[in-house]
Amino acid sequence: MPNATLASNLASHLVKSASVTRTEIPGTTLLKWFYDMALIREFEVRCMQAYQDKKIGGFCHVYIGQEAVAVGCVAALEHRDPIVTAYRDHGHALARGMHPKHCMAEMFGRIGGCAKGKGGSMHMFDKANNLYGGHGIVGAQCPLGAGLAFATKYEDEVIKGGKSDRVTMCFLGDGALNQGALHEAKNLAGLLDLPVIFVVENNGYSMGTAIERGTTMAHKIITKAMGYGMEGIEVDGMDVLNVYASMKDLCDRVRATSRPAFVDMRTYRYKGHSMSDPRKYRGREEEEQYEAEDPIGKLQKFIKDRKVATAAEIETIVDRVKVDVRDAVAWADASPAPGLEELYHDVYVEKWGPYTGTSLPEMLRESGVRSQE
Repeated sequence: MPNATLASNLASHLVKSASVTRTEIPGTTLLKWFYDMALIREFEVRCMQAYQDKKIGGFCHVYIGQEAVAVGCVAALEHRDPIVTAYRDHGHALARGMHPKHCMAEMFGRIGGCAKGKGGSMHMFDKANNLYGGHGIVGAQCPLGAGLAFATKYEDEVIKGGKSDRVTMCFLGDGALNQGALHEAKNLAGLLDLPVIFVVENNGYSMGTAIERGTTMAHKIITKAMGYGMEGIEVDGMDVLNVYASMKDLCDRVRATSRPAFVDMRTYRYKGHSMSDPRKYRGREEEEQYEAEDPIGKLQKFIKDRKVATAAEIETIVDRVKVDVRDAVAWADASPAPGLEELYHDVYVEKWGPYTGTSLPEMLRESGVRSQE
């Protein structure tokens, strides 16, 4: 879905009506969203710099351009609702409430990271915030998303004898559309009435392959939901206000009916698939077209137009974000690297042979989550 095709499809067939209107969203909420989106953007910029400085190893997939998706979708959920995502996951972790110092420490492979530096860029987990990870295998999180929805439904209905009223949100990229795991998960979700929403962050490219070159019905991928008897909607993911309004309505429906849903979330990544991607498969003109419609800029303009904050007050938020991310980098830099003994820790819950059991990462100890020890 590159260039002109992506632009025309982004503007058409999208959800335009929602029960939540823009004027109903409180000013404090708008400012919180602005902070969160600016935080993700600045965090990712600093990750790019750190990668070039060789402080981050392995793969690094930045979320620049897609900030409205994570922030708007998370806002539409309740905190008790599970989230699972793919490997472009730093934005989701920050939007869900992970402290940037623990997120950055994980990027640096340090013991203070959310997974004690053992997961890295693609594996952000946060038990306290019901974030069940980024996952490095394309589409692997989709059966997990269905499983999380099954678990909440079983707990609510069977164990507690009540009504299922939690929603699981499973994020995936458009490159996962053709993975068998997704179709198996959708089939089970449809058969078992699982309250899971599959959100396709459709940025138009599977790594470097335009979506219409590798996916049937690329112009209307919600047809892939209709075949499984589930609702499908299309959303403009470059506007956080639109994302929230559309997704809030959908979350409410899924929560009430305990039925799965599928979202074609039209968005765009400004950078390459990963830090090693030279982006030769698309032109600078196309990138500039989407950068001119930057989701952070759109929200900033709306905040100013509604007189929620002045330009000076917005600049103060931007300055605070820069300080917060700078502090996160310094904290991560100071966090020690995992010792060799960590190779034998967190393999099994209990001690066995050379394995030394498990313990909570620093992040969860700070949040008061009960240890398994």
